[in-house]
Amino acid sequence: MIPAEAGRPSSAHAAGADARTARKPHLAVVGATGAVGSVLLGILSERADAWGEIRLIASPRSAGRKLTVRGEEVEVLALGEDVFDGIDVAMFDVPDAVSARWAPVAAAKGAVVVDNSGAFQGDPDVPLVVPEVNAHAVRVRPRGIVANPHCATLAMIVALGALHAEYALSELIVSSYQAVSGAGKAGVDTLRAQLSAVSGTELGNVPGDVRGAVGDALGPFPAPVALNVVPWAGSLQEDGWSSEELAIRNESREVLGLPRLPVTATCVQVPVITGHSLTVHARFENEVTVGGAHAILAAAPGVVLSDDPAGGEYPTPADVAGTDPAWVGRVRRSLDDPKALEFFVCGDNLRKGAALNLAQIGELIAGEWHA
Repeated sequence: MIPAEAGRPSSAHAAGADARTARKPHLAVVGATGAVGSVLLGILSERADAWGEIRLIASPRSAGRKLTVRGEEVEVLALGEDVFDGIDVAMFDVPDAVSARWAPVAAAKGAVVVDNSGAFQGDPDVPLVVPEVNAHAVRVRPRGIVANPHCATLAMIVALGALHAEYALSELIVSSYQAVSGAGKAGVDTLRAQLSAVSGTELGNVPGDVRGAVGDALGPFPAPVALNVVPWAGSLQEDGWSSEELAIRNESREVLGLPRLPVTATCVQVPVITGHSLTVHARFENEVTVGGAHAILAAAPGVVLSDDPAGGEYPTPADVAGTDPAWVGRVRRSLDDPKALEFFVCGDNLRKGAALNLAQIGELIAGEWHA
């Protein structure tokens, strides 16, 4: 049993945990036909099986399709109130407005919701959880909902959390280099179309030639991504900041439990299909060494250290796509500050940046059925 001082979940459905039998909880995957949903089904099939029934849910236009999970074909159901009957945990990967409408419905039906949208991020009654860093936070969920951080935050936060535990983080400055799959299928389709438009040409030598070649095929981006980088991701917020930059700031503070941590982020869109990367300047309360940081990162769950510049060894998004860990390299102590580290980190934004973290949170909650 969990000790009393550890606390029981505060939601109504979690409060009944003592009455649960040893059965496996039933899971709903909402948004099962999307890019993250497809990855999630693969992850659920690969990991230790924590689930009883797995129910697949999507928009009415996808209802009736059959998808494979755990080696079995399962028919997709249309999103509606009845699909949550008998469901214990519901993982959502749908647009913000859909989560805002349907996550409370699922919670009212008795399910614990794990949501990958931005609908509940920042809600003080919805914990933001990265299991390697703040697993304890999943136990207190007044609304019956747990939120997944943004994919850019998830690419770095596991490595950063391990370093913080040893050195005590005091300031964070990051630049993200974000893959187009972070904007969904539209982002991927846009980049591939733009690459076709510029392939085999001499474009990129004069102002506006790339923009002229791709025309109106900008998709979800404000400028061409092919042969280019775009210093923007998200929506415009106050004072010129983007929503994704503020998300990195707010989510790093919450996950690390540092509400006053100074954080500055600049988000950049790059012509990469899968895999977010970040350059990180992290200042700590205590003096750091590269050897010490290497030892911490090499031992940290969910992190792979790949750092031998002399041998050409450091992570790149093309090399880490399709893998689960955060890959860290280029670890250096700042030249002018013995308390600061510089490093580069890559992670698959569809796996740990979304689907894997959803699955890990769900497994923490599933463990309550045996607590």
